[in-house]
Amino acid sequence: MQHTALLGLLAETSIHAGAGQMATAIDLPIQREAHTAWPVIFGSAVKGALRARAEEQKFDWLFAVFGPDVGSAHEHAGALLVSDARLLLLPVRSLTGHFKWVTCPALLKRFKRDAERLGLTTFDMNPVPDPEKNHIALLPNAMNNKTLYLEEFQFEAVESDFSAIIPVLAQLMGRDDAESVLNKQLTLVTDDRFNHLAQFATPVNPHICIDNNTKTVRDGMLWYEETLPPDTLLYVALHAQAARIKGSNKSAAEVLKHVTDELFQRPYLQLGGNETVGMGWCKVKIQRAEG
Repeated sequence: MQHTALLGLLAETSIHAGAGQMATAIDLPIQREAHTAWPVIFGSAVKGALRARAEEQKFDWLFAVFGPDVGSAHEHAGALLVSDARLLLLPVRSLTGHFKWVTCPALLKRFKRDAERLGLTTFDMNPVPDPEKNHIALLPNAMNNKTLYLEEFQFEAVESDFSAIIPVLAQLMGRDDAESVLNKQLTLVTDDRFNHLAQFATPVNPHICIDNNTKTVRDGMLWYEETLPPDTLLYVALHAQAARIKGSNKSAAEVLKHVTDELFQRPYLQLGGNETVGMGWCKVKIQRAEG
C-alpha cells in the first residue's frame, strides 16, 4: 500500500521564501538548491505552512500528524514526511507574445522519478523531448514567427510532441483551461539555458521605508527582495506513516487522509513571508497514489 500523495502548487501571487542571507546585490534572496541554483521552498518551510493551516482550523489530530510543539519535541516525531517544494514550470517574460512557462529535460525527468517513488504510475511523461542545442526552444505548436525571445535570449522555435507531458502537468495546476494554455505557452529549453533563466529571470523588487514625519525615505532604508513570480508551478511529495504519539493507533492511511481530505477543504496554501501584503498564495491540487 502506498500512503503517499503529491501536491501541485500553482502560485497565484508572488512568493518570497527567504534564504536568510545576502547574495551579491540582493539583500533578501529566495531559497535555492545548492547544486543547481534552481529556486526551491525547503521542506521545513512547507511543513511549517501545513502545520500553521492545521492550527488555524484547530484539528484534534494536529500533534499526531505534525508532532508536538518545540518544547516537547523529544516526546515523539510527526507522522507526515514532507519534501521540498520543487520547481516544475517557471514563467518567463517573452518579447514575442504572452509569457512562457519554461522548463527543461532535467526538471521533467526528476519529476518523473519523484512520481514513480510515490507510486503515481499515471504520471508517465516518456518520451521527454530534448532541444539538444542552446539556441533551440521546443513548443507544442508551431509559431508564425520562428524566432522566440525569452528575456534577452533569442531562440529558434521548433515544434515538438508534448502529448505525453501536457496532460500530466495540467493535473497539477488546478485550472480548467490548463491543457489549452499549456499548448500555447509551454516551452522546453536546454538544461544549461534554463539554469541561467532560473538564476536571473526571477523578479527582484526594490523596497523603501518612509519616515512618517518627513514623508521621505529613511537613511539606509533601501533593500532589494527577490521573489518567485505568480504562475510558478511547484510540487511537494507527501509520505504518511503511522502516528507515533502515545496512545494513538492512527494508521498511515488515516494520517494521509487528514491532510488530503480535511486540511484542504479550500484548496489554497500560503507559503513564505510577506503574508500581510498578499504574497505566497498557491492553488493546491492533490494527486493520490492508486490504492
